[in-house]
Amino acid sequence: MNQISEKVASKKGPKGKRTQDDIVYEHIFDAILEQRLAPGTKLNEESLGEIFGVSRTIIRRALSRLGHEQVIVLRPNRGAVVASPTLEEAKQIVFARRVCERAVTELVVDNAQAAQIEQLKKLVHEEQECFAKGDKGSGIRLSGEFHLKLAEMANNPPLLNFQRSLVSQCSLIIAQYEKNGDKSHCSYDEHYELIDAIKNRDKELAVKLMMHHLDHIEHKLSLDDEPSPDDLRSIFSNVLGEK
Repeated sequence: MNQISEKVASKKGPKGKRTQDDIVYEHIFDAILEQRLAPGTKLNEESLGEIFGVSRTIIRRALSRLGHEQVIVLRPNRGAVVASPTLEEAKQIVFARRVCERAVTELVVDNAQAAQIEQLKKLVHEEQECFAKGDKGSGIRLSGEFHLKLAEMANNPPLLNFQRSLVSQCSLIIAQYEKNGDKSHCSYDEHYELIDAIKNRDKELAVKLMMHHLDHIEHKLSLDDEPSPDDLRSIFSNVLGEK
């Protein structure tokens, strides 16, 4: 599998053979969820190709998928950059996220299986452990994966695709607009409460808790902060270390 390790290739579990662009896509997507890739970061195809040990064609395919999800911007003749939502775009994304999360929550209450609820608990436990040991990036990613798992449990593929784009875009918004000094993370507490409501099939309470959770996220946002792009090799140092 070229220079990408077996461990990297299987990191999302057994879902059939994964292509190289699947792997590159997942790494970049996770870096966005973990806020290691800041809004405005340039994604140089040549540099990424060297980092992942694949051709620029593979990199272009992965970037094209991310562009379709609106988390990066593909600029003709100028390369790709991580999206930097404007204030108006941020408001539209947050509104869309509310609409999507309400629908997802209602469907999850109707469809959730006991094994899936246990998987949710495991995700939240891992999220809590990450924040407890100061691993903010992984905690943020797991928080996002919690919401993606809910969308998967809703058993509605279009909603899952929509949610995948919205969760990653919201991560960019938080990275760009989070208030200085407001670094509190109580998402796991709110996630546990939501799981209990889902387990009890209390749709009204579950929706109320989800909306409160989104309120909490919105209240942490400011309009003044600018993104500060980071070095690609530093961001993907874990991949380089596996070669």
